[in-house]
Amino acid sequence: QVQLVESGGGLVQPGGSLRLSCAASENIFSINAMGWYRQAPGKERELVVTITSRGSTNYADSVKGRFTISRDITKNTVYLRMNDLKPEDTAVYYCNARKRDVNYWGQGTQVTVSS
Repeated sequence: QVQLVESGGGLVQPGGSLRLSCAASENIFSINAMGWYRQAPGKERELVVTITSRGSTNYADSVKGRFTISRDITKNTVYLRMNDLKPEDTAVYYCNARKRDVNYWGQGTQVTVSS
């Protein structure tokens, strides 16, 4: 079972930046894919970005050019750098790991973009 611990959420003004972290309990190269999803109040959870073990990425159109996923294998950690944040980016952000067709989720971290 893969355990995920997220950190880095908070309150930021429009145009600001945040970096989210997701620490996995095992070697992230043993995980087929990791990524970030988000859920805004009253909406369904949606994909933000995923990265496979080989490094292929898939970004939602709404975040392309603003968000960047990266990883540090020495720390078994995946990061989400979010720039030029907009109020519509406000949501709970969840880290996801998919291993052998099983999905694992972190506890979520709140990101609020407001002036």
